[in-house]
Amino acid sequence: MSDLFAKCRSFEDAKRIQAAGIYPFFRPIESTNGNNVVTHGKRRVMIGSNNYLGLTHHPRVREAAKRAIDQFGTGCTGSRFLNGNLALHEELEHRLAKYLGREACLVFATGFLTNHGVLSCIVGRSDVIYSDRENHASIYEGTRAAIGETVKFKHNDMADLERVLQLTRSKYEGALIVADGVFSMSGDILRLPKIIELAKKYECRVYVDDAHALGVLGPQGQGTEWHFGIPGQADLVMGTFSKSFASIGGVIAGNTDIIHYIKHKARAFMFSAAMPPAAAATVLECVKIAEEEPEHLANLWRNTRKMHRELSGMGFNTLGSQTPIIPLLIGDDFQAFAFTQKLYELGVFATPVVKPAVPEGCALIRTSYMASHTDEDLDYVLTVLEKLGREFGIIGNNSRQDELAQLAHHHFGQILGQQSQAAMHV
Repeated sequence: MSDLFAKCRSFEDAKRIQAAGIYPFFRPIESTNGNNVVTHGKRRVMIGSNNYLGLTHHPRVREAAKRAIDQFGTGCTGSRFLNGNLALHEELEHRLAKYLGREACLVFATGFLTNHGVLSCIVGRSDVIYSDRENHASIYEGTRAAIGETVKFKHNDMADLERVLQLTRSKYEGALIVADGVFSMSGDILRLPKIIELAKKYECRVYVDDAHALGVLGPQGQGTEWHFGIPGQADLVMGTFSKSFASIGGVIAGNTDIIHYIKHKARAFMFSAAMPPAAAATVLECVKIAEEEPEHLANLWRNTRKMHRELSGMGFNTLGSQTPIIPLLIGDDFQAFAFTQKLYELGVFATPVVKPAVPEGCALIRTSYMASHTDEDLDYVLTVLEKLGREFGIIGNNSRQDELAQLAHHHFGQILGQQSQAAMHV
């Protein structure tokens, strides 16, 4: 026998990074206006946030949250299944269904709970999930909770998906293809039209996680289906509110009967407290703003195009990203931590991504951009990134750039190879 907590005492990974003075996590934010934050008493440009539309400080959004607190208080103190179902929740669901072009929606307390709850309740023992290898961790946890089997396919690789469908589809009754609409680390877009084609050919249902596409892709930010001009083709679309919609929570959208089933079977919905009133009111106002104030989406993509153009021009390897998520391939984990620390010291807040979230030797800095970033913000970020890129030998070093290019091709080849197949949204 051994002590259950022995692994806690022997865990040294984070302590080593802390001792080296380059630990980049849990930095306390003292104040923020969205695109800038104050940490450790210094103002820094935020390029590590998912606040894509920049709505966290929009006057209409703040007022909506305050009104909801005045009317409903600060919390629901129970699940929606019992005492926590507000008229506000139902109004939000109706508005989201209209916005997404769906029959019905159901909102959960968090996006993580949405994926976990939906996948675990709709996939039965004789069913199968086909899951992209770069899906979000919440999808992975949902597939683990589901009693059916899970078969993975190479990231955004439709030939590999068809290969596994040919080999395995006949073994199962129901089948669900699950993938992110926008992949949260690489910033590339799911090849959804081909997914739909394969789903019809092999009698599968389709589930799209639009956490990073909601508010970003499509003419009014309605997501991946709308980006490709095929609304309503996926069977279920999931979204989160902790990104473009400036709050917290999640939504699943689809056919009325399917949503009704999930509402009464998803344990993560039934046994979790409801979204707080202020959170629900915030999302409702954000949806209205997305429909009524197109300048936010336009600004987001103006800033996105600028940063893609400038960063690629400097020589950074951005893994073929097509969205406001722009990764900068660094290589070594320790170097990624050191690079991030230097950014922080120079007034730029970003986050590193290291193994196991990315393959060994493929550490990156995940940068992301917002509608609310000013040209002054972005020009400063570009100045700092170019300075550090040269200091660290990431850019302006032909042999190092060749090495990173080979790494990218080996580990992220499907991303790079498909950059031209899905044009950037404008």
